Amino acid sequence: MLNEIDSLERSLDRIGPINMAVEDEFGEENSRLGFLQRQQNDLVDSEDRLLKTMNEIDIAARSQFLETFENIQMNFKKTFSMFFEGGECDIELNIDDDPLDANINILAKPPGKHARNLRMLSSGEKALTAIALLFAIYLVKPSPFCILDEVDAPLDDNNVGKFTRVLEKFSEQTQFIIVTHNKLTMESAKYLYGVTMAQSGISKIVSVQLD
Repeated sequence: MLNEIDSLERSLDRIGPINMAVEDEFGEENSRLGFLQRQQNDLVDSEDRLLKTMNEIDIAARSQFLETFENIQMNFKKTFSMFFEGGECDIELNIDDDPLDANINILAKPPGKHARNLRMLSSGEKALTAIALLFAIYLVKPSPFCILDEVDAPLDDNNVGKFTRVLEKFSEQTQFIIVTHNKLTMESAKYLYGVTMAQSGISKIVSVQLD
């Protein structure tokens, strides 16, 4: 019996003094725990909603990109043929990759050429191919006016002629403003606006109506 009493006394000594405020402290800590749990639940819910929204955006972006890509692909074949007066071309996606991250291959074969690789084309042909692709993209959502800045700079006289002929066809639907230093391009314009310096240090804007 004495051994049992000694054991109980030692247990009480190990417990130490009784904290009479423990109930209040428990209430505070429990309230704090509830607050943190609600915060955690809000973060988890926000993460789930964010991931769901990102997934919906990815799905919509892929669908819209593929639809737009197909339209550009069809337009490119038309514009390329217009600029080169024939030939074959295409743009391809790497189907093994995510469409939003996939590489786009541009294939072009002007009339009289055997290879479709862009590396085999002259600088003028590359530039005209790029212009054809630019117009193919533009045709997806055409606008009332379009500004082209020095796009004809790499073109030789023959390709400038092709460029201006196609531009005249597109000008039936769109007004083009072209920044250029090429005389042949200027000759095809209806209006010319330029800056001259008749007197040193004094700039003057001049305009000409070619029609």
